[in-house]
Amino acid sequence: MPFNRFVAIGFVLVLIGAVLPFLIVLRYVPSTFTLNFLAYGTSTVGIFLAVIGVAMHVGNTRKSKRDEWDDDQ
Repeated sequence: MPFNRFVAIGFVLVLIGAVLPFLIVLRYVPSTFTLNFLAYGTSTVGIFLAVIGVAMHVGNTRKSKRDEWDDDQ
């Protein structure tokens, strides 16, 4: 899977994880244990996916831009 999909999915999950508690605080959505756990889980998984996507992007960029300082020559 391309890195940009990881970052996009991670962004959406973090956004959901931020909007759900906001709606709970404003009392548009009732506060339940399941919903609170879902908000926490989506935020955590989203952060991990985004970090993995960024790490994949950095790894691909470093592979494609080798310079004279590498020992592999």
